Amino acid sequence: MPTPPATPLAPPAAAANDVAQGPSQSQWAEIVQQLGAEIAGPLSAALERVHNLVVTGQIDRQSLRALRDNVALARETGMMGQQLARLASGRLRLSRERVHLTQVLRGVLAHRSRETQARGIQVRQVLKPVEIVADGSLLFSLLNALLDWALASTHSSIDLRLDLTPWPAKARLMCRFAHRSLDLIDDPRKQELPPALNSLAWRLVEQTALTMGVLPLREDEAGITVLTLEFPHTISDEPGATPPVLEKEPEHQPSTNSKPLAGSHLLIVTPRRELRAQIQDSVRHMGLIIDVVNNMDEATQFCLEGLPHGIVFESAQRGAAFELLRADVLREVPEFSFVEVLDEDHVTQLSTATSDGMARIARKHLTDALPSILLFELSKSL
Repeated sequence: MPTPPATPLAPPAAAANDVAQGPSQSQWAEIVQQLGAEIAGPLSAALERVHNLVVTGQIDRQSLRALRDNVALARETGMMGQQLARLASGRLRLSRERVHLTQVLRGVLAHRSRETQARGIQVRQVLKPVEIVADGSLLFSLLNALLDWALASTHSSIDLRLDLTPWPAKARLMCRFAHRSLDLIDDPRKQELPPALNSLAWRLVEQTALTMGVLPLREDEAGITVLTLEFPHTISDEPGATPPVLEKEPEHQPSTNSKPLAGSHLLIVTPRRELRAQIQDSVRHMGLIIDVVNNMDEATQFCLEGLPHGIVFESAQRGAAFELLRADVLREVPEFSFVEVLDEDHVTQLSTATSDGMARIARKHLTDALPSILLFELSKSL
């Protein structure tokens, strides 16, 4: 796969508009229509393969893999729809906290490094240290959504540049990639934008940014896409800069319907179906993407292509394979979350209260305490 030269991103001459317009009702209507189409497509293909299996009683390995991919794509689309519903619900209460944007972005890239390597995509970074005032949970969602969209759309590498606009200084994140294969850039028959560029993944980037008050400016030209995100509340030491207002103690807790972890990925490791079901039922309302494997060898294989955001495992799975996996993961993501589930009675502990930095919970407390544990543990990297 050809790779374009590492040309530095040229910063725009001026800042983007100061005010980001909120999503309109017509936009949400289009999103709902697109959501239905993107779920129906892969599910229809999966249903056709199942029908062929029923008729013939046979399925080859390639068709089985395609069936799995169809179902996985429909699931991912449904989860994006859930995140979009969270943005449209009107129940979302944004916090205003000081966040080191550069560190959060580097953390997301480190967490996704296995995935980018498995896809053979290089992510080039030029990141200036920048702090902003924003909702940490939404910022984390925005950066992951941006990477999802770029990985699905690029035909080469991805260039990320983080800097400041001219006065008044605002944090500016630029993402650049080739949305068309380089050997087709000058082909007049290939001038239409590829579907992935305006997929539901893009809608999630766009609407998350708008919800945060961040204006997404996108340019698609000559086979190259450049997306610029400007963060209006940037902490700056420049003379005359107005310090942003930080949020003090919240007057009330955010609605549980806001699902702050929506879209986060959880891996469950246990061969026992009843324990799997109990864990899944405990967190079903949280909007998590959940995968299940039987043992630590399967978990290690699962993590080779990309890390989840956290692993919940039964205590019986501790052993040499677990220790190797944990050491390997923590080298890449020091704040990665492991939650151990014990059959015997045990005091619920967060990772900050244990000597080895792992959260622990007794099985009988899963329904009551696991959601709170995950809310704390998975938020450590935000």
